[in-house]
Amino acid sequence: MRPDHIRDLTRILFLDIETVPQEYQWKDLDAETAKLFTEKTRFEQERQEKSAEQLYSEKGGILAEFGKVICIGVGSLHHEGNDLKLRVTSFHGDNEYDVLNRFVEMMHRHYNTDEHWLCGHNGKEFDFPWIARRCVINRITLPKLLDIGGMKPWEVGHLDTMNLWSFGDRKAYTSLALLTHVLGIPTPKDDITGADVARVYYEDKDLERIAAYCRKDVIATTQLYLRLTGRSLIPQEHIASV
Repeated sequence: MRPDHIRDLTRILFLDIETVPQEYQWKDLDAETAKLFTEKTRFEQERQEKSAEQLYSEKGGILAEFGKVICIGVGSLHHEGNDLKLRVTSFHGDNEYDVLNRFVEMMHRHYNTDEHWLCGHNGKEFDFPWIARRCVINRITLPKLLDIGGMKPWEVGHLDTMNLWSFGDRKAYTSLALLTHVLGIPTPKDDITGADVARVYYEDKDLERIAAYCRKDVIATTQLYLRLTGRSLIPQEHIASV
């Protein structure tokens, strides 16, 4: 089914993840991991004239081989009478296996057919493969919507608001914050950004703050999808965290 043929919005799971490096400081990496990170980022080191240690502080939390998932925020739309409402929740914790397992169990129960979809902002390049890779590493069976090996592009149930905005232009990343701003989508003001997540997690030890930030990104992604597909936004009073 083509994405533009989706009529039942309740079949879409909106998603955002927060990740951190497995070790906060470069000096805490074991010798083999540090060596492999250095090898993986060698070209970037040369191009940016940065050391492996400098790149680890920037990229340690966004490379699935060296990071971990600490929060998966999800949102689903449902009808109550004539109203369309949004429910948002999050799976978060210090134990990555537990976070992933709870998310996957929910997927197996509620989003496990060819008629279901995942939607994220830059989800195809980041969130979806990240979850899949960390599931493999943690020996967790992939849910149907992430088990896409050998599938043709049009068979994959993935929606991406950044791709919808690109209109075929693959040259540049456009942030969720920028798109909500230019499209006039109201979003809650936050005191942290994605760049703050590792610090808030390791130094402040405030996972609940990160989870709240993640859920707000799910709301923004859902509203952005509705806006990009010509639908009305969800009023604030019809959004609930559960």
